[in-house]
Amino acid sequence: MTAIGRLPASLTLVGAGKMGGAMLAGWLEAGLDPRAVTILDPAPSGAIAALCAERGIALNPADPAPAAVMVLGIKPQGLEAAAVALSPLVGPGTLVLSILAGKTIADLKARLPGARAVVRAMPNLPASVGRGATGAVASAEVTAEQRAVAEALLSAAGLTEWLDAEAQIDAVTAVSGSGPAYVFLLVEALAEAGVAAGLAPEVAARLARATVTGSGALLEASPEDAAQLRRNVTSPGGTTAAALDVLMREDGLARLMGEAVAAAKRRAGEL
Repeated sequence: MTAIGRLPASLTLVGAGKMGGAMLAGWLEAGLDPRAVTILDPAPSGAIAALCAERGIALNPADPAPAAVMVLGIKPQGLEAAAVALSPLVGPGTLVLSILAGKTIADLKARLPGARAVVRAMPNLPASVGRGATGAVASAEVTAEQRAVAEALLSAAGLTEWLDAEAQIDAVTAVSGSGPAYVFLLVEALAEAGVAAGLAPEVAARLARATVTGSGALLEASPEDAAQLRRNVTSPGGTTAAALDVLMREDGLARLMGEAVAAAKRRAGEL
């Protein structure tokens, strides 16, 4: 069965902001019938409202019906208030797919008492261009068919990795969830270093951006791992080696990245 065959017969998306909207675009591209979709969002963007009107997607109907799948894409702090209206739409057969940072499966079941099958997932921003990286974990009640549905929905936005334990979600949040910001900062820092080395700001910005996007494309296309690709670029005693001597020293990039991921993981647990 193809991923399209596993897409649900009905889906309610709660919250169609940047991430929810990006995932919706991926589902529609993968073949989800727009007439099977209901969006609940008290303040939809103009783009979402236009998309709903164009594609026949139900937006904030007065009396929404229960759906096979409910995807929670609201801000985590909004769950408590939204749960009152959402609870009647969730029954024992509903698959609840949550992308809310910091909200555990137990939290979701407590606020949506009818929920049994819950998948907790953490996508990242590149899902908006179909190149996301998502970690997911399923509650014990999720059936094989429901897991296949969740896989189809999540994979429409990019890579999906299933986790062995919910506790690993905080690590996923710290690595891939927040990771795009680390990469964007690298581009900023590389461009700033280029300016300091004598390049015009606009030239340095273009070179830094193309270097990171091009390296990512090479990493995806090559069967070699990142360490081997790094070695391929590095001639002994050359310019790259001189730079890596700085980046790979004891207080260099590996230590900084380790501290950054640990801080993000710690904050994810606090949320």
